[in-house]
Amino acid sequence: MKKSLCSCTAMALAFSVVAPGFASADMMTEVGPGEGQVNIVAWAGYIERGETDKAFDWVTKFEEASGCKVNVKTANTSDEMVALMNEGGFDLVTASGDASLRLIAGKRVQPINIDLIPSWSAVDDRLKDAPWHTVDGTHYGTPYMWGPNVLMYNTEVFKEAPTSWNVVFEEMELPDGKTNKGRVQAYDGPIHIADAAQYLMFHKPELGIKSPYELNEAQYKEALDLLRVQRTLVGRYWHDAFIQIDDFKNEGVVASGSWPFQVNLLKADKVPVASVIPQEGATGWADTTMMHAEAANPNCAYLWMEHSLASNLQSDLSVWFGANPSVPAACTDGRGMQTAEGCTANGLDDFEKISFWTTPVTKCASQGECVPYYRWVSDYIGVIGGR
Repeated sequence: MKKSLCSCTAMALAFSVVAPGFASADMMTEVGPGEGQVNIVAWAGYIERGETDKAFDWVTKFEEASGCKVNVKTANTSDEMVALMNEGGFDLVTASGDASLRLIAGKRVQPINIDLIPSWSAVDDRLKDAPWHTVDGTHYGTPYMWGPNVLMYNTEVFKEAPTSWNVVFEEMELPDGKTNKGRVQAYDGPIHIADAAQYLMFHKPELGIKSPYELNEAQYKEALDLLRVQRTLVGRYWHDAFIQIDDFKNEGVVASGSWPFQVNLLKADKVPVASVIPQEGATGWADTTMMHAEAANPNCAYLWMEHSLASNLQSDLSVWFGANPSVPAACTDGRGMQTAEGCTANGLDDFEKISFWTTPVTKCASQGECVPYYRWVSDYIGVIGGR
């Protein structure tokens, strides 16, 4: 199997410390004519124009109606998104919770005037004031999509779904009689420390972990020690969804934390995979479309944010990515491909069970002091480098 260390987390060192204070730029008060284009940093699979599968295209009609050409830069990790937004040249980003507050505090994104987004009223009430995009009552983006980080597994190796994340954290013999060593993967990003903490919350309750993102020194050490064990098992730390797909097809990978996106594409190619949320629960992501503080195309950006909340787009994206729409009507109104049963299968009712990505900070709610994110960055790089 191919061996690979981290290739993206190293850049995070330069962008890991949350700056004091929050952005307070003036909000737009009206949307004018589009500037002709909008430049977006997005997760893989989030903005489709029918090139991967012609049935999934929510860009072409927007471009025709708005006159705004959509240019997309795919990012593989939240740290890469923060780095790109710091560099500038983009109008929007689909930021997860472990990036959004850093972007707000670093004054890289601007407040959003929800009065200029007619479809705001259709957004899931659980997301409207979510703490990863709302600061002191000010919104810094529009919710886009949310879901869990699932355990993906090969169904020929696991005849029954694994019940625990231990298959990727602890050395063992798998149901096919072979070791898991070299046959599993882990996420290439410091936020993966939270997955280890989530595992420890279940198996070592005596540690007293209340949130996988709020760890004191002792709890943090235990999580790093678990990740060092995992390091001896991992064949690749993945950050590119399509490379992970290839690894499950061709490189003998049989289990890994993953996104529903990879699961869906592999199933569509008849690869024997399935996914599960094991007994320990799961971390997850709730992504927000945020506008750069110095966006060159703010009118097109607002037009795209409104378009992104259309129930037919939300419905089709939910099917494509295997995730949950930020507009609940997308599950039931029949304007797109999704159904109520499909949303239930994607975990629409499991919102309260997911530990959503958020940026670790020193002053934490569950205890006096926690290990901040810049430590997660440097220590995770050390872990995957074998230190």
